[in-house]
Formats: sequence, C-alpha cells, structure tokens
Amino acid sequence: MVFSSLLFLFRFLPVMMILYFAAPKGLRNGILFLGSLIFYGWGEPVYVSLLLFSTVVDYAHGRLIGYVREKGRPELGKWLVASSACINLALLGVFKYADFFIGLVNETAGSQIPLPGLALPIGISFYTFQTMSYTIDVYRNEAKIQKNIISFGAYVAMFPQLIAGPIVRYQTIAEELDERRESFPLFSYGVRMFVIGLMKKVLIANPMGALWTEVQGIGGDERSVLLVWMGILAFAMQIYYDFSGYSDMAVGLGSMFGFHFPENFHYPYLAKSITDFWRRWHISLGTWFKEYVYIPLGGNRKGRGKQLRNILIVWILTGIWHGAAANFCLWGLYFGVLLLVEKFCLKKYLEKLPAWFQHMYAMLLVLFGWVLFAHEDLGAGLRFGKEMIGLGGIAVTSPRSVYLLVSCLPLFVLAVIGSTEIPKRIGNRIFGGMPAEENVQAAGIAAVNGRLQTGSAARWTGLAETVLLLAGILLCTAYLVNDSYNPFLYFRF
Repeated sequence: MVFSSLLFLFRFLPVMMILYFAAPKGLRNGILFLGSLIFYGWGEPVYVSLLLFSTVVDYAHGRLIGYVREKGRPELGKWLVASSACINLALLGVFKYADFFIGLVNETAGSQIPLPGLALPIGISFYTFQTMSYTIDVYRNEAKIQKNIISFGAYVAMFPQLIAGPIVRYQTIAEELDERRESFPLFSYGVRMFVIGLMKKVLIANPMGALWTEVQGIGGDERSVLLVWMGILAFAMQIYYDFSGYSDMAVGLGSMFGFHFPENFHYPYLAKSITDFWRRWHISLGTWFKEYVYIPLGGNRKGRGKQLRNILIVWILTGIWHGAAANFCLWGLYFGVLLLVEKFCLKKYLEKLPAWFQHMYAMLLVLFGWVLFAHEDLGAGLRFGKEMIGLGGIAVTSPRSVYLLVSCLPLFVLAVIGSTEIPKRIGNRIFGGMPAEENVQAAGIAAVNGRLQTGSAARWTGLAETVLLLAGILLCTAYLVNDSYNPFLYFRF
C-alpha cells in the first residue's frame, strides 16, 4: 500500500484515524502498531514476520543492555550491540544483497552458485537502520530503555515513515511514544504537509517519471542531445519530487498522530556545491551515517589519511544502501570523491566565484550522478553520458525532442519553481506561514490557535487555504483515478 493510492486515501487512512482518536490514550500505540502491520502486510504479508522479528530482536537487546548495566557489567553492552548489528545486517544482507554478492563470486571465480532470488522486503533498509539506532543509543545512554514492547513496535512499524523514511532515530521521538499531545494545530499542520507531499508526488513526480520512461524508449533518428538532457532533468525532478513528496506526507501523517519527524529535504537543487547538496538531500540518512559510521570510525580526529578513508567508506556504504548493483557503488564513490576534492582542494576557490556559477557547477555534477544512479546497466549509463556531451553520434536536436520540449515546458517550469523557496514564500505571505513544529511546541496550543483563528481576515485566509487544500486533494484524486502510472522509486531501497 502506498500513500498516493485511492485505497490508502479513502479507506485505510480514514478508518485508521477514526479508530485511533476514538480510543483512550493508553490504547493508541497498540492501534498504531496493529494498523501499521496491516498497512505493511497489505502487499506482502509474509514479510510482516521479518518486521516483527527485527522488532523483537532489538527490543530484547535494549532490555539486556539495561540488565547487564544494572548488574554492574556494562562492558557486556558492546557485545550486545555487536550481536544486534550482526543480526540486523545479516537480514539486510540476505534479503537485499545475497544475489548481488553471489553473482560477483560466480563472475570472478567462474562458479555456478545458485542465486536465492528472494523478493526485497519493502522498507527493509529504513526499519533496519531505525532498530539498530535504538540499540546503539541505549548502549550510549542517549536513549532510555523502552520496556513496553507495543510502544517499541509502534516506533519500528509506524506506517507514516515505515517504507520510505525519514529515518527517525529512537531518541527523537522517545518521549512522544509514551507521552504525546495530539492537537488541532499539529493536525492542521500535518494535513497541509500531507497534501503538499501528495501533490508533489502525483502532479509532478509521476508526469516526470512518465517523460523519463518515454525518453528511454526513443532511439534512432529521433534521439538527440536535447532529448537526453530533457530525460535526465525529468529523472532528477522525478526522484526529488517522488522522495521529498513521500517524506512530506510522512512528516504530515506523523504530525496528525502527535509526532514530530525530522526534515528530510531542504531545497537540494538550490545547492552551490556537492557538500551543500548533501546537507540538503536525504538529511536523515546522512545524519545516520555520520552518527553511527563516520564518527565511530574516528571522523576527522585521527589524521587526514584516516579521515579520507572514513569519508570514502561512508559514501561507498551510502551507495550500497541504495541498491545491490555496481552502479550504486560507483554512484556513492563518485560523490565521495567529489566531496573530498571540494573539502581539500576546491572549497576556497568555489566560494570566490559568482553564486550562479557555483549553482551551475553543483547541478551539472548532480545530473551526471543521476545518470549513474538511473542506469543499473553501466554500459547504457556510459552511452547516455556520452550522448549528453555530444559524443554519442546523435544530432543536437530532432523534431521529436522539440515537440516534447514544447509540450512539457509548463511541467518543467512548475517543477523548477517548486524546487525553490518561491512557493513557500508566497504561501507565507498569503496564509501567514505554516506553524512549524518547534513553534507549535514553544508557543503552546492556545497561542497557535489564537494566531490561526483571530480576526475576520484570519478566518477568510483559513477558509481560502482549506479550499486550496481540498482542491489539491480533488485534483490528485482525479489524476489517480485516470492514471495507471504511479511508481515509487524508493520502494526498492
């Protein structure tokens, strides 16, 4: 089940909301846990057992770490952390990487070991990292031990971010699991975030994905340099709006249930360097690797040589995390090398250049990175890259590419504008801005309600905003009813 489906929007979510808010507070984690298992098991019920196994493993390891600490044997905690990591990574290795590594062995050694051919459980990379973070944080005394397995299960299986993130560390929502205050301002904020994310996914990501698919199928005299650039731009917009849209929907759903999930994207296509891009793209994954891989390896504290090693390890792992294929490994290594070059050579020169040049530099490198990411067939990726720079033996333009450019130009303009802060600024000017999570918490519910509901102008603004959100939902629904093209790229990760 996906958020951008009629089944979720008009059946699962309304029923879930009614059951959740009708229940006493003490039962709400149980309802959230059970509902999340139904959500996850709708498409592949067999893998609910895997999710439950991961939940029990890390719940038990957390309790055992607390037990050995109480018995005055805290040194045993590191062995329990190692045990948790081995079990979790073994599951990830078997279900996600077994075919890839066995295939490498067969290719290099000439063996014929049969491939397991196991289906990839949806969201396994996300929930594996989350459960591991819990055990590590408990060992570090950075998170309290969760003694209620239902509450812990609700954290692991929580459907708003289960299948596509953001990766929520346990310590981020530990207090909210046991004591959270659902409120109208949080719910209102969540609805807005959810509708914005849904519109990103349905109205921009899906059409961009359809264009990318069409470009991939065009060959012969109709193929041109202009066409391939349109194609990779379409893919870049598809993956951004697909993933950031899903993250926005996750943040919105979490807010409706009283949780505060971290931001996962911050206008990455406004970046002025590769370093800046990765501070803005998939923020929760970057934070996870920094906290649980880069810093434990020594970070930048043990000399430049080991810092170089640590950065390359993190980025190779980042590539592998995205997929069990050589192109993802190279994609991670590509960005790791670029980050090293920027850090030790280019940074001081880049900062002196005009902002527009910095931005163009970053976006060109990002687009060539997406070529690697999009082509699991490295030969096809190499040909595509050569075509982008005019070495593929194709014309600069073609009638088909000009037609597609003209017909898709409004979509490209909408996508480019939507990837900047312009829509947010316009929304803030008209509607007074969204009550950000920290503002809701700090100012208090009454203050936020007062700001939202004071005066006739505020009431009219609220009514206009409600109408626009409803219009967005209706438009997305119309597209979903009539359009069978509704993929989600990050399901495979």
